Amino acid sequence: MYTVLICDDDKDIVSALDIYLTSEGYRTLKAYDGLECLKLVEEHEVHLILLDVMMPGLDGIRTTAKLREKRNIPIILLTAKSEDSDKVLGLNIGADDYVTKPFNPIEVIARVKSQLRRYTTLGGQQHAGGPAVLTNGGIRLDDTAKAVTVDGETVSLTPIEYNILLLLMQNPGRVYSTGQIYELVWNDPALGSENTVAVHIRHLREKLEIDPANPRYLKVVWGLGYKMEKL
Repeated sequence: MYTVLICDDDKDIVSALDIYLTSEGYRTLKAYDGLECLKLVEEHEVHLILLDVMMPGLDGIRTTAKLREKRNIPIILLTAKSEDSDKVLGLNIGADDYVTKPFNPIEVIARVKSQLRRYTTLGGQQHAGGPAVLTNGGIRLDDTAKAVTVDGETVSLTPIEYNILLLLMQNPGRVYSTGQIYELVWNDPALGSENTVAVHIRHLREKLEIDPANPRYLKVVWGLGYKMEKL
């Protein structure tokens, strides 16, 4: 049974999400501010966090930053339509996805299932019969151990980052549009996906490249998309 931590200062929203998630068989934990969220994560095994952006005290953005210092738990932000800049900021500091309020419970459940699937399988997109270990230059991806190293040093990736890297390393030299990457990795229609994909590519470059501004591996093909350069 997976445990989902719901954090929102609106108790009605927490209660509604609790009903939706428990009806789907998830165990839930409830928090009403960022500090309480951080405390529960330390005390319990948490598999996913639904995190409101606008909360008094420690807001969702700063809570996400704190969580990412030590943990790769999937984080789905709960945002209002007027908080577009916060969505981008949240993705920039490590959130995996967001749901806009007022939300459709079916959409929330679908996003939760999608993120948990990535978190628990970390690379389930590998083609049948494909190699378990992929190498390119100094990057080594072991899909059995779900481990990535660069020049022998272990690199910690979120589930989304891992799956993007796996996709590109399985197909070196092939250019993928942002829409294709989004649909293959997120398993959702690629509507307005450009910023989301770009943010995660930037995170990958920061972790994999010696000079992220002049990448050796993750190349942009202007007007077309991204590819893994063969080295």
